[in-house]
Amino acid sequence: MNKRALLFTCIGLLLLNIGTVIFFTAKKEPDSSAEAVAEVGGTDITREDWLAMLEERYGKETLEQMVNSQVVQELSEKYNVTADEETVNRELTMFKLSSNTTESESAENDRQWREQIRYSILLEKLLTRDVNVPEDEVQKYYDAHKDEYSFEAAYHLSHIAVKSESQAEEIIKELDEGSSFETMAEEFASADVQQGELGFVSKGSGAPEAYLEAAAKLDKGSYSRTPVQTADGFAVLFLEEKIKGRTYSYNEVKDQIKRQLALEQMEGSVTVRPLWKEAEAEWFYGQKD
Repeated sequence: MNKRALLFTCIGLLLLNIGTVIFFTAKKEPDSSAEAVAEVGGTDITREDWLAMLEERYGKETLEQMVNSQVVQELSEKYNVTADEETVNRELTMFKLSSNTTESESAENDRQWREQIRYSILLEKLLTRDVNVPEDEVQKYYDAHKDEYSFEAAYHLSHIAVKSESQAEEIIKELDEGSSFETMAEEFASADVQQGELGFVSKGSGAPEAYLEAAAKLDKGSYSRTPVQTADGFAVLFLEEKIKGRTYSYNEVKDQIKRQLALEQMEGSVTVRPLWKEAEAEWFYGQKD
């Protein structure tokens, strides 16, 4: 895993922790520390105990990422470093296709991923602003790795796979009557068959050809109205998102490649740590190394 991919993975995990802590702590009301949030055999578990455990498990790394985000924001403004929407959209699309993310498409998930992409771009630009990467090296990398910037049409699918056509028809009938696809998938789940989320599938991904053919005819947010036959039986599909196949040109991705090559030139791990001192960042846990 290259430094850029590792950086992005770490950011994603830390943002998940931030979301977890903020979700719970945001519900705290004044003077509610003694409020019981659970009871076991007559013994209360108080909100104070609960929040203390959350802080112990996630507090330090969550606070660190919050400080990191503020450091990146302030230094980006100082140096006029930006991440335009076109770049964010392109890198988000490439990330979805290359990572095979299985998160359901929603306005909130999309917003979170966009913010993560934007943060990653700004951080990379700040860390590499003094690193020189010759244009010919960027062009050479692109020419040698064109396949990394070429993608087949991809479909973010969920499925319910069953043995018989009649079972698939019954599932479609229940969906027509208003049943939730996610709930139906859970009902048919077993240790032998993965139901529900498949992530992004495309030609060469190992997905049945019948899935790709059916998905190409679906609109986003819709399910297959007739059973999809496979070598193992039948399935009902739900299309979360569709991305058209395309190849990105050198001019479209050259800045991304330049940042990647610049990061590879840096010694040690890629973190926000070198920027804390410049931003005069201090925190509850003491001086940052």
